[in-house]
Amino acid sequence: MSERDSELRHVATFCGQCNCGCPELFLADGAPAEREVVITDDFGQRIEMSRDQLAVLVADVKSGVLDKVLAPAG
Repeated sequence: MSERDSELRHVATFCGQCNCGCPELFLADGAPAEREVVITDDFGQRIEMSRDQLAVLVADVKSGVLDKVLAPAG
């Protein structure tokens, strides 16, 4: 874990069925409000957002906005 990650509090791992570096959700304690939610991916990239932005994302997922992305093509 790098020094930059030392303030991250783990919330969830998405997948967790392998050892490939699954995406994870963290809260960055002490970060500015607009950057306190951190999502990392298995390629070493990260997204930083506010809790309000995360709430919109979660609401959209729950309402089915992304369902068509997961549906098989056809």
